[in-house]
Amino acid sequence: MTEEQRRGIEQDCARLVALYANLNDAGRWADVAALYAPDGRMARPTAPDEWTEGRDAILAAFLARPARTTRHVCSNVVIDVLSDSEATGESAMLLFTGEGAPKVGSFHDRFVRIEAGWRFAERRGSLTF
Repeated sequence: MTEEQRRGIEQDCARLVALYANLNDAGRWADVAALYAPDGRMARPTAPDEWTEGRDAILAAFLARPARTTRHVCSNVVIDVLSDSEATGESAMLLFTGEGAPKVGSFHDRFVRIEAGWRFAERRGSLTF
């Protein structure tokens, strides 16, 4: 793999992190779920050991949430390219809601390249405070 290819993968995966935050804040749940591989899984920052598995189940989980206004700010995104079809990543997250203090946490991600492009194979959130 060339340096240019590696940087392209890093950029594609970092874009997923940002797109996830923006689509989540917009309440575009079908688009959020589509960022996952069909067999992808997620664990929310408030329940990092409780996995929701499969794109359909992820969509259902988002649809079941009460409506709220949020703004996710993601930074310190570091992507490690493992191969031309796999990568991992970590990012810091700051969540603002209309109620309560902001939440600070992180995401640990596994990315896979499928026919449709790069997607989350796994997205695990955790809260620091």
